[in-house]
Amino acid sequence: MKGFIYGCITGTLLTLAAAHESQPTDREPQFENAAVKVWKTTVAPNSPTELHRHDHPRVVVALTGGTLELVDQNGAKEDHIWQAGKAYWLAAMPPGAMHRDVNPGASPMEVVVVELEKEK
Repeated sequence: MKGFIYGCITGTLLTLAAAHESQPTDREPQFENAAVKVWKTTVAPNSPTELHRHDHPRVVVALTGGTLELVDQNGAKEDHIWQAGKAYWLAAMPPGAMHRDVNPGASPMEVVVVELEKEK
């Protein structure tokens, strides 16, 4: 009986771990108006975002803690170490600059991004 229970627990943990690791990198829109654009991003380990840019400054709220690497189009890397529940300011990117978000950790990182739009 003990072996059966351990087998069930081990199988469940392996299933949960596989599901956790297979969560894809994703960007989910949350809210948008003339002043802000808000989205939730999940960056899975070994699954960087596409190369992109941010023309406007933004606030990033870390839902999970960890390190996120911002890697520019030339390969230069900027590490951001974020604590869960904390908010961080990122300036608009210089003209022509692009980056991708890379999660070097073992667990997915989740952030909410609030990007300020230029007033018209």
